[in-house]
Amino acid sequence: MSDLDQVKDYLQTLQNQICGELEQLDGRAKFARDMWDRSGGGGGESRVLAGGRIFEQAGVGFSHVYGSEMPPSATKHRPELAGKDFQAVGVSLVLHPHNPYVPTTHANFRFFTAGEKNPVWWFGGGFDLTPCYPFRDDVVHWHQSAKAACDPFGANLYARYKAWCDDYFYLKHRDETRGVGGLFFDDVNEAGFDQSFAFLKSVGDSFLGAYLPIARRRHEISYGDPQKQFQLYRRGRYVEFNLLYDRGTLFGLQSGGRTESILMSLPPQVRWQYDWRPQPGSAEEELYKHYLQPQNWLGDKP
Repeated sequence: MSDLDQVKDYLQTLQNQICGELEQLDGRAKFARDMWDRSGGGGGESRVLAGGRIFEQAGVGFSHVYGSEMPPSATKHRPELAGKDFQAVGVSLVLHPHNPYVPTTHANFRFFTAGEKNPVWWFGGGFDLTPCYPFRDDVVHWHQSAKAACDPFGANLYARYKAWCDDYFYLKHRDETRGVGGLFFDDVNEAGFDQSFAFLKSVGDSFLGAYLPIARRRHEISYGDPQKQFQLYRRGRYVEFNLLYDRGTLFGLQSGGRTESILMSLPPQVRWQYDWRPQPGSAEEELYKHYLQPQNWLGDKP
């Protein structure tokens, strides 16, 4: 089995595992499966759960695409690869819950290889959490899970990839983070294939343990229309980031990927409101004042 085949096998297994656990948690809706082909080479499988008991929409997509020339989004930081043939395999997911007290979350795990002669390869990915009504215990658990996935591979990896996540998921035009962060990594190859792949698997395998306890704790909290409207307003930030900054969205569109699968990350309902501001002392203000700037959630020394 080649290196690419090993990664592909793992990611398809991960997609199955995540979808199975989410269906069990939701208890009502099932994932619809949609196979697709890419005209330039490759394809994938999009799975979407809609109208569930807990999830308004959940998308978990697998793709394996290849072609004769790397898209511009993939060579922006690697200009030496422009014009090279490539293969990319990955799993990407976004979960949009009904309840405003359950955070939205995103995760991505991917592998690239470019060039037939002396190929260049690397891993990338991570996960992040976007609550509307955050609980500090949830945020600490999320980051403890992220740190535990990183620690076997280096004492400084969590701090490095946590800071990268804070920087990446930052809406510069809003001067705020998209949420409370997590991990973001790219260009992972320095430790060699086996160790780099083991790191990707460690992070991928930690996702459900990081997210499911939060969803289980919060999905039965009662809420009213004001909380739902705030959730829809905050989803607007999610849309803004995905369409303005997200590398995965750009790569998918530039590489001729399937548009429906690329944009399944967007929420089914969203709203914008001109110059909205939270009421002083409100739970909404708490989000803005205490959660939407990078910070040390675990309280350990830098």
